[in-house]
Amino acid sequence: MKYDQTKNNPCLKEQKLTYTCLAQNDYDREKCELTMQNYNACKTFWGRVRAERKRKGIQPYLPEPEEREKIKSDYIKMNR
Repeated sequence: MKYDQTKNNPCLKEQKLTYTCLAQNDYDREKCELTMQNYNACKTFWGRVRAERKRKGIQPYLPEPEEREKIKSDYIKMNR
């Protein structure tokens, strides 16, 4: 079975942007700091979602790709 990055990596877009930025800037991390911070924030957010769902017994622990936008939107609304 092939690993499905779209399903298993909710930060795939941010990861690709980080890799692209690094490649375009001769791997100067300073020039890509904001991109990397965004990627890390994404990983932290989805790690918390996964842990909370696991604690509550909700499966799958990582929401399906089509559910993720609503989860992010609901989180933003709750934390304004």
